[in-house]
Amino acid sequence: MSEVLENVDFVKVPTMITGTEEQDEFIISNNALGIIEQIKVENEIPADFKLRISTSSGGCSGMNYSLGFDSEVNENDVVLEAGKLSIVTDDHSLFYIQGVTLDYVDGPSGSGFVFNNPTNSHTCGCSH
Repeated sequence: MSEVLENVDFVKVPTMITGTEEQDEFIISNNALGIIEQIKVENEIPADFKLRISTSSGGCSGMNYSLGFDSEVNENDVVLEAGKLSIVTDDHSLFYIQGVTLDYVDGPSGSGFVFNNPTNSHTCGCSH
């Protein structure tokens, strides 16, 4: 179950991993949720499609995150609920979205979805 934080525009989504605590929850901003819904409507994506979040190694730059819509739920997938949005991720990526916040920003440098991972740190200067 997801929970809207009081006076904050974010939804906390428990990962349901045994032994996790509140700080391990995946967090998505209401702004990101609104943009995702807008994208679904504008692109006529069926209501039963879920938001798929996947991760891959970014080398010394930490994790890379991917977003897309998917109608399939595979055997190794986990489905999380963020309000009206169903999120699907594979059981490996689930560990890497713990404590991560997904937001949508629109500013002078551009607009787009941003994953904020407080534990993701760069370990070298190669910029990859």
